[in-house]
Amino acid sequence: MKRATIAIALGATLLSLAAVLMPLRAAQACTRAVYLGPDDTIITVRSMDWQSDLGSNLWAFPRGMQREGAAGPKSIRWTSKYGSVVSTAFEAATADGMNEKGLVANLLYLAESEYVKPSSGDKRLPLSISAWTQYVLDNYGTVAEAVSNLRQEPFYVVPTMTPDGKEGALHLAISDSTGDSAIFEYIGGKLVIHHGRQYQVMTNSPIYDQQLALNSYWEQIGGTTMLPGTNRAADRFVRASFYINAVPKTANNREAIASSFSVIRNVSVPLGISTPGQPNIASTLWRTVSDHKNKRYYFESTRSPNVFWVDLADMDFTAGKSAKKLTLTDGAVFAGNAAAAFKPAELFKFLPAEVK
Repeated sequence: MKRATIAIALGATLLSLAAVLMPLRAAQACTRAVYLGPDDTIITVRSMDWQSDLGSNLWAFPRGMQREGAAGPKSIRWTSKYGSVVSTAFEAATADGMNEKGLVANLLYLAESEYVKPSSGDKRLPLSISAWTQYVLDNYGTVAEAVSNLRQEPFYVVPTMTPDGKEGALHLAISDSTGDSAIFEYIGGKLVIHHGRQYQVMTNSPIYDQQLALNSYWEQIGGTTMLPGTNRAADRFVRASFYINAVPKTANNREAIASSFSVIRNVSVPLGISTPGQPNIASTLWRTVSDHKNKRYYFESTRSPNVFWVDLADMDFTAGKSAKKLTLTDGAVFAGNAAAAFKPAELFKFLPAEVK
Protein backbone atom coordinates (compact mmCIF):
# COMPACT_ATOMS: atom_id res chain seq x y z
CA MET A 1 0.00 0.00 0.00
CA LYS A 2 2.81 2.37 0.90
CA ARG A 3 4.64 1.64 -2.36
CA ALA A 4 1.45 2.17 -4.33
CA THR A 5 0.90 5.51 -2.62
CA ILE A 6 4.48 6.58 -3.41
CA ALA A 7 4.06 5.50 -7.04
CA ILE A 8 0.86 7.50 -7.37
CA ALA A 9 2.44 10.57 -5.83
CA LEU A 10 5.50 10.23 -8.07
CA GLY A 11 3.35 9.86 -11.16
CA ALA A 12 1.32 12.90 -10.19
CA THR A 13 4.49 14.89 -9.58
CA LEU A 14 5.91 13.95 -12.98
CA LEU A 15 2.68 14.90 -14.72
CA SER A 16 2.56 18.21 -12.88
CA LEU A 17 6.20 18.86 -13.78
CA ALA A 18 5.44 18.11 -17.42
CA ALA A 19 2.62 20.63 -17.33
CA VAL A 20 4.91 23.26 -15.84
CA LEU A 21 7.55 22.68 -18.48
CA MET A 22 5.12 23.01 -21.39
CA PRO A 23 5.94 26.04 -23.57
CA LEU A 24 4.02 29.02 -22.27
CA ARG A 25 2.79 31.99 -24.22
CA ALA A 26 0.69 34.93 -23.09
CA ALA A 27 -2.45 32.85 -22.71
CA GLN A 28 -5.63 32.95 -20.69
CA ALA A 29 -7.53 30.20 -18.89
CA CYS A 30 -11.12 28.97 -19.09
CA THR A 31 -13.04 25.78 -18.40
CA ARG A 32 -16.06 24.17 -20.08
CA ALA A 33 -18.04 21.04 -19.08
CA VAL A 34 -21.33 19.35 -20.02
CA TYR A 35 -23.70 17.81 -17.46
CA LEU A 36 -25.50 14.77 -18.89
CA GLY A 37 -28.62 14.08 -16.83
CA PRO A 38 -31.77 11.98 -17.30
CA ASP A 39 -34.86 13.07 -19.27
CA ASP A 40 -32.85 15.31 -21.62
CA THR A 41 -31.43 17.35 -18.75
CA ILE A 42 -28.35 18.66 -20.54
CA ILE A 43 -26.44 21.63 -19.13
CA THR A 44 -23.24 23.26 -20.41
CA VAL A 45 -21.12 25.31 -18.01
CA ARG A 46 -18.11 27.51 -18.66
CA SER A 47 -15.86 29.98 -16.87
CA MET A 48 -14.22 32.97 -18.56
CA ASP A 49 -10.77 33.67 -17.15
CA TRP A 50 -8.79 36.66 -18.40
CA GLN A 51 -6.04 38.94 -17.12
CA SER A 52 -7.75 42.21 -18.03
CA ASP A 53 -11.31 43.55 -18.16
CA LEU A 54 -13.11 42.07 -21.18
CA GLY A 55 -15.89 44.65 -21.14
CA SER A 56 -18.43 41.85 -21.61
CA ASN A 57 -22.08 42.55 -22.34
CA LEU A 58 -24.94 40.31 -23.47
CA TRP A 59 -26.52 40.61 -26.91
CA ALA A 60 -29.63 39.14 -28.54
CA PHE A 61 -29.45 38.66 -32.30
CA PRO A 62 -32.48 37.92 -34.53
CA ARG A 63 -32.62 35.59 -37.50
CA GLY A 64 -31.92 36.98 -40.95
CA MET A 65 -28.88 39.09 -40.05
CA GLN A 66 -26.44 39.72 -42.88
CA ARG A 67 -22.95 38.85 -41.67
CA GLU A 68 -19.42 38.98 -43.04
CA GLY A 69 -16.28 37.38 -41.66
CA ALA A 70 -14.22 40.53 -40.89
CA ALA A 71 -11.14 39.13 -42.67
CA GLY A 72 -10.83 41.35 -45.71
CA PRO A 73 -12.86 41.73 -48.92
CA LYS A 74 -12.93 37.98 -49.61
CA SER A 75 -14.38 37.11 -46.19
CA ILE A 76 -17.09 34.49 -45.95
CA ARG A 77 -20.60 35.96 -45.86
CA TRP A 78 -23.79 34.47 -44.48
CA THR A 79 -27.33 35.17 -43.31
CA SER A 80 -28.16 33.99 -39.81
CA LYS A 81 -30.66 31.11 -39.71
CA TYR A 82 -31.16 31.20 -35.96
CA GLY A 83 -31.50 33.83 -33.27
CA SER A 84 -29.08 33.74 -30.36
CA VAL A 85 -28.11 35.25 -27.01
CA VAL A 86 -24.37 35.74 -26.60
CA SER A 87 -21.68 37.11 -24.29
CA THR A 88 -19.10 39.36 -25.93
CA ALA A 89 -15.45 40.16 -25.37
CA PHE A 90 -14.26 43.74 -25.87
CA GLU A 91 -17.54 44.41 -27.75
CA ALA A 92 -15.62 43.00 -30.72
CA ALA A 93 -16.07 39.22 -30.52
CA THR A 94 -18.64 36.58 -29.56
CA ALA A 95 -17.07 34.54 -26.78
CA ASP A 96 -19.99 32.38 -25.70
CA GLY A 97 -23.68 31.86 -26.34
CA MET A 98 -26.79 29.79 -27.04
CA ASN A 99 -29.07 29.86 -30.07
CA GLU A 100 -32.82 29.30 -30.22
CA LYS A 101 -32.32 25.61 -31.15
CA GLY A 102 -30.39 25.00 -27.94
CA LEU A 103 -26.94 24.83 -29.55
CA VAL A 104 -24.26 26.24 -27.25
CA ALA A 105 -20.81 27.47 -28.32
CA ASN A 106 -17.89 28.26 -26.00
CA LEU A 107 -14.64 29.88 -27.16
CA LEU A 108 -11.58 29.16 -24.97
CA TYR A 109 -7.86 29.92 -25.14
CA LEU A 110 -5.39 27.42 -26.62
CA ALA A 111 -1.82 28.71 -26.87
CA GLU A 112 -0.75 25.82 -29.13
CA SER A 113 -3.15 26.83 -31.91
CA GLU A 114 -1.61 27.04 -35.38
CA TYR A 115 -4.03 28.24 -38.01
CA VAL A 116 -4.31 27.56 -41.73
CA LYS A 117 -1.81 29.15 -44.09
CA PRO A 118 -3.80 29.10 -47.36
CA SER A 119 -2.02 28.41 -50.60
CA SER A 120 -2.78 30.03 -53.94
CA GLY A 121 -6.00 28.65 -55.38
CA ASP A 122 -7.39 27.75 -51.95
CA LYS A 123 -11.19 27.93 -52.26
CA ARG A 124 -11.81 28.33 -48.54
CA LEU A 125 -12.90 31.81 -47.47
CA PRO A 126 -11.36 33.62 -44.48
CA LEU A 127 -13.20 34.21 -41.19
CA SER A 128 -11.85 36.34 -38.34
CA ILE A 129 -11.52 34.35 -35.15
CA SER A 130 -13.67 37.02 -33.48
CA ALA A 131 -16.69 35.84 -35.51
CA TRP A 132 -16.05 32.07 -35.32
CA THR A 133 -18.46 31.43 -32.44
CA GLN A 134 -21.17 33.58 -33.99
CA TYR A 135 -20.90 31.81 -37.34
CA VAL A 136 -21.63 28.48 -35.63
CA LEU A 137 -24.55 29.83 -33.59
CA ASP A 138 -26.03 31.54 -36.65
CA ASN A 139 -25.88 28.51 -38.92
CA TYR A 140 -26.40 25.25 -37.02
CA GLY A 141 -29.08 23.70 -34.84
CA THR A 142 -27.21 20.57 -33.74
CA VAL A 143 -23.65 19.45 -33.17
CA ALA A 144 -23.95 16.73 -35.81
CA GLU A 145 -25.05 19.26 -38.42
CA ALA A 146 -22.21 21.60 -37.52
CA VAL A 147 -19.57 18.86 -37.62
CA SER A 148 -20.82 17.53 -40.96
CA ASN A 149 -20.57 20.97 -42.57
CA LEU A 150 -17.43 22.24 -40.86
CA ARG A 151 -15.47 19.11 -41.80
CA GLN A 152 -15.78 20.39 -45.36
CA GLU A 153 -14.07 23.62 -44.24
CA PRO A 154 -16.11 26.29 -46.01
CA PHE A 155 -13.80 28.82 -44.31
CA TYR A 156 -10.47 29.01 -42.53
CA VAL A 157 -10.04 30.90 -39.27
CA VAL A 158 -7.70 33.91 -39.24
CA PRO A 159 -6.29 34.89 -35.82
CA THR A 160 -5.78 38.44 -34.66
CA MET A 161 -4.35 40.18 -31.60
CA THR A 162 -6.88 41.10 -28.93
CA PRO A 163 -7.44 44.76 -28.03
CA ASP A 164 -5.41 44.24 -24.84
CA GLY A 165 -2.43 42.90 -26.79
CA LYS A 166 -2.87 39.15 -26.31
CA GLU A 167 -2.39 36.63 -29.10
CA GLY A 168 -5.73 35.38 -30.45
CA ALA A 169 -5.08 31.65 -30.03
CA LEU A 170 -8.39 29.87 -29.38
CA HIS A 171 -10.32 26.66 -29.75
CA LEU A 172 -14.09 26.10 -29.85
CA ALA A 173 -16.45 23.71 -28.06
CA ILE A 174 -20.09 23.16 -29.01
CA SER A 175 -22.88 21.13 -27.41
CA ASP A 176 -26.60 20.61 -28.02
CA SER A 177 -29.82 19.45 -26.39
CA THR A 178 -29.05 15.76 -27.08
CA GLY A 179 -25.82 15.96 -25.07
CA ASP A 180 -23.67 15.70 -28.19
CA SER A 181 -20.37 17.63 -28.14
CA ALA A 182 -17.57 18.62 -30.49
CA ILE A 183 -14.19 20.26 -30.00
CA PHE A 184 -12.57 22.24 -32.84
CA GLU A 185 -8.85 22.99 -32.77
CA TYR A 186 -6.34 24.18 -35.35
CA ILE A 187 -3.18 22.17 -34.78
CA GLY A 188 -0.18 22.42 -37.10
CA GLY A 189 -2.26 24.43 -39.57
CA LYS A 190 -5.01 21.82 -39.83
CA LEU A 191 -8.51 21.60 -38.40
CA VAL A 192 -8.85 18.79 -35.82
CA ILE A 193 -12.33 17.76 -34.65
CA HIS A 194 -13.27 15.56 -31.67
CA HIS A 195 -16.96 14.62 -31.91
CA GLY A 196 -19.07 12.66 -29.42
CA ARG A 197 -20.90 12.79 -26.08
CA GLN A 198 -17.74 11.65 -24.33
CA TYR A 199 -16.01 14.98 -24.97
CA GLN A 200 -17.65 16.72 -22.05
CA VAL A 201 -14.76 18.84 -20.84
CA MET A 202 -12.40 21.37 -22.39
CA THR A 203 -9.87 23.72 -20.78
CA ASN A 204 -6.71 25.11 -22.37
CA SER A 205 -3.17 23.80 -22.87
CA PRO A 206 -2.04 21.25 -23.87
CA ILE A 207 -3.82 20.22 -27.09
CA TYR A 208 -6.94 18.10 -26.63
CA ASP A 209 -5.36 14.70 -27.40
CA GLN A 210 -2.78 15.32 -24.67
CA GLN A 211 -5.45 16.49 -22.23
CA LEU A 212 -7.31 13.23 -22.75
CA ALA A 213 -4.13 11.24 -22.08
CA LEU A 214 -3.44 13.14 -18.85
CA ASN A 215 -7.03 12.68 -17.73
CA SER A 216 -6.86 8.92 -18.37
CA TYR A 217 -4.00 8.68 -15.86
CA TRP A 218 -6.03 10.41 -13.17
CA GLU A 219 -9.09 8.26 -13.92
CA GLN A 220 -7.01 5.23 -12.97
CA ILE A 221 -6.15 6.84 -9.63
CA GLY A 222 -9.78 7.78 -8.96
CA GLY A 223 -11.11 11.18 -7.94
CA THR A 224 -12.00 10.07 -4.43
CA THR A 225 -8.35 9.09 -3.85
CA MET A 226 -6.63 12.23 -5.10
CA LEU A 227 -7.21 15.06 -7.56
CA PRO A 228 -4.71 17.67 -8.81
CA GLY A 229 -5.55 20.98 -7.20
CA THR A 230 -3.65 23.73 -9.00
CA ASN A 231 -5.08 26.37 -11.34
CA ARG A 232 -3.25 24.94 -14.36
CA ALA A 233 -5.43 23.93 -17.31
CA ALA A 234 -4.49 20.23 -17.14
CA ASP A 235 -5.48 20.09 -13.45
CA ARG A 236 -8.74 21.93 -14.04
CA PHE A 237 -9.52 19.47 -16.86
CA VAL A 238 -9.13 16.55 -14.45
CA ARG A 239 -11.24 18.11 -11.71
CA ALA A 240 -14.00 19.18 -14.10
CA SER A 241 -14.06 15.71 -15.69
CA PHE A 242 -14.39 14.03 -12.31
CA TYR A 243 -16.94 16.36 -10.73
CA ILE A 244 -19.25 16.80 -13.75
CA ASN A 245 -19.80 13.03 -13.64
CA ALA A 246 -19.63 12.62 -9.85
CA VAL A 247 -22.44 15.05 -9.00
CA PRO A 248 -25.92 13.47 -8.77
CA LYS A 249 -27.73 13.07 -12.09
CA THR A 250 -31.30 14.28 -11.76
CA ALA A 251 -34.16 15.57 -13.89
CA ASN A 252 -34.97 18.07 -11.14
CA ASN A 253 -33.99 21.27 -12.91
CA ARG A 254 -33.24 23.26 -9.77
CA GLU A 255 -30.91 20.58 -8.43
CA ALA A 256 -29.23 19.99 -11.80
CA ILE A 257 -28.53 23.70 -12.28
CA ALA A 258 -27.19 24.00 -8.72
CA SER A 259 -24.89 21.01 -9.25
CA SER A 260 -23.65 22.42 -12.55
CA PHE A 261 -22.90 25.80 -10.98
CA SER A 262 -21.00 24.05 -8.18
CA VAL A 263 -18.76 22.25 -10.70
CA ILE A 264 -17.80 25.36 -12.65
CA ARG A 265 -17.19 27.30 -9.43
CA ASN A 266 -14.92 24.49 -8.25
CA VAL A 267 -12.61 24.95 -11.24
CA SER A 268 -12.71 28.75 -11.27
CA VAL A 269 -9.67 30.88 -10.41
CA PRO A 270 -10.23 33.28 -7.48
CA LEU A 271 -10.50 36.93 -8.43
CA GLY A 272 -7.14 38.69 -8.18
CA ILE A 273 -5.08 35.50 -8.34
CA SER A 274 -2.10 35.32 -10.68
CA THR A 275 0.83 32.92 -10.78
CA PRO A 276 4.38 34.27 -11.35
CA GLY A 277 5.92 32.80 -14.49
CA GLN A 278 2.62 31.34 -15.66
CA PRO A 279 0.76 33.93 -17.73
CA ASN A 280 -1.76 31.29 -18.84
CA ILE A 281 -3.46 31.47 -15.44
CA ALA A 282 -5.91 34.33 -14.94
CA SER A 283 -8.80 35.18 -12.63
CA THR A 284 -12.33 34.06 -13.45
CA LEU A 285 -14.34 37.12 -14.55
CA TRP A 286 -17.68 35.45 -15.29
CA ARG A 287 -19.43 32.12 -15.66
CA THR A 288 -22.31 30.94 -17.84
CA VAL A 289 -24.62 27.97 -17.38
CA SER A 290 -26.68 26.96 -20.42
CA ASP A 291 -29.82 24.88 -19.87
CA HIS A 292 -30.36 23.22 -23.26
CA LYS A 293 -33.73 21.69 -22.40
CA ASN A 294 -35.36 24.88 -21.20
CA LYS A 295 -33.35 27.20 -23.48
CA ARG A 296 -32.23 29.30 -20.52
CA TYR A 297 -28.88 31.09 -20.44
CA TYR A 298 -27.52 31.93 -16.96
CA PHE A 299 -24.83 34.55 -16.40
CA GLU A 300 -22.80 35.13 -13.23
CA SER A 301 -20.22 37.90 -12.91
CA THR A 302 -17.67 37.40 -10.15
CA ARG A 303 -18.21 41.07 -9.27
CA SER A 304 -22.01 40.89 -9.05
CA PRO A 305 -24.09 39.78 -6.04
CA ASN A 306 -26.63 38.03 -8.25
CA VAL A 307 -26.96 35.32 -10.84
CA PHE A 308 -29.44 36.21 -13.58
CA TRP A 309 -30.68 34.44 -16.67
CA VAL A 310 -32.27 34.96 -20.06
CA ASP A 311 -35.21 32.80 -21.17
CA LEU A 312 -34.74 32.56 -24.92
CA ALA A 313 -38.49 31.92 -25.30
CA ASP A 314 -39.02 35.52 -24.14
CA MET A 315 -36.77 36.99 -26.83
CA ASP A 316 -38.17 38.00 -30.22
CA PHE A 317 -35.83 36.55 -32.83
CA THR A 318 -38.06 37.42 -35.78
CA ALA A 319 -36.08 38.38 -38.89
CA GLY A 320 -36.03 42.13 -39.35
CA LYS A 321 -36.02 42.90 -35.64
CA SER A 322 -33.11 44.92 -34.28
CA ALA A 323 -30.23 43.49 -32.31
CA LYS A 324 -30.60 44.14 -28.58
CA LYS A 325 -28.07 44.60 -25.82
CA LEU A 326 -28.03 43.99 -22.07
CA THR A 327 -25.36 46.37 -20.79
CA LEU A 328 -23.30 44.97 -17.92
CA THR A 329 -20.31 47.29 -18.12
CA ASP A 330 -22.11 50.20 -16.45
CA GLY A 331 -22.38 48.39 -13.12
CA ALA A 332 -26.07 47.50 -13.45
CA VAL A 333 -27.19 44.55 -11.33
CA PHE A 334 -29.77 42.07 -12.62
CA ALA A 335 -31.64 39.22 -10.98
CA GLY A 336 -34.08 36.63 -12.29
CA ASN A 337 -35.10 36.60 -15.95
CA ALA A 338 -33.51 39.66 -17.60
CA ALA A 339 -35.00 39.13 -21.07
CA ALA A 340 -37.16 42.25 -20.83
CA ALA A 341 -34.14 44.43 -19.94
CA PHE A 342 -32.46 44.08 -23.36
CA LYS A 343 -32.53 47.33 -25.34
CA PRO A 344 -32.02 48.06 -29.07
CA ALA A 345 -28.44 49.08 -29.71
CA GLU A 346 -26.04 49.84 -32.53
CA LEU A 347 -24.41 46.58 -33.56
CA PHE A 348 -20.75 46.11 -32.66
CA LYS A 349 -18.21 45.17 -35.33
CA PHE A 350 -16.21 41.96 -35.15
CA LEU A 351 -12.52 42.53 -34.55
CA PRO A 352 -10.96 42.42 -38.04
CA ALA A 353 -8.22 39.97 -38.95
CA GLU A 354 -5.57 40.56 -41.57
CA VAL A 355 -5.20 37.93 -44.29
CA LYS A 356 -1.52 37.60 -45.18
